[in-house]
Amino acid sequence: MRIRSIALAAALLALLVPEALARVKVTINFDKAFDFKSVKTWGWGPDGPGSIMMARTAEDDLDAMKKAAEPPIVDAVTVEMTRRGLVQAPSGPDVIVTYYLLLTTSMSAQTVGQFADATNAWALPLFPQATQSLKILNRGSLVLDLSAKGAVVWRGVAQAELKMDTPVKKREELIREGVRDLLRRYPPKQ
Repeated sequence: MRIRSIALAAALLALLVPEALARVKVTINFDKAFDFKSVKTWGWGPDGPGSIMMARTAEDDLDAMKKAAEPPIVDAVTVEMTRRGLVQAPSGPDVIVTYYLLLTTSMSAQTVGQFADATNAWALPLFPQATQSLKILNRGSLVLDLSAKGAVVWRGVAQAELKMDTPVKKREELIREGVRDLLRRYPPKQ
């Protein structure tokens, strides 16, 4: 019975850990002097909704990534701004929304003896440095800027780590979740 309980707990943990890696971490900053109550309309900037910056591999295709990532970002921002009671204005909006999607790859490794105290070196047998743990993940940050009169008055950053083989549908869900979590904090409580 005890072995079955341990096996069940291990199976649940194995299912939950990948989901935990995909959680979105959100932070916001805003201009405390700006009157957010006066904002009624929003719009995209004259140069387009935003831009994507990638620093992963030499084969990264920026145009393909923009075609894949921009529609869910634009759609999610439009839905969430409407939920906040703001109206999209074709010209002369109170705030201009701009997104930046930053994509990188992160890696962490641990080697045998990495955490051994330097003063204990005389007591440990010699052993070759070998990698015990290697983790390579895609890391993405979505930055949303709301600007008024040429100055950023609100900035939200949503960050997540993804496994390399995360399906496109899950990536889109994370984008929507990140935008929703960011704009849930707009307008800021002053």
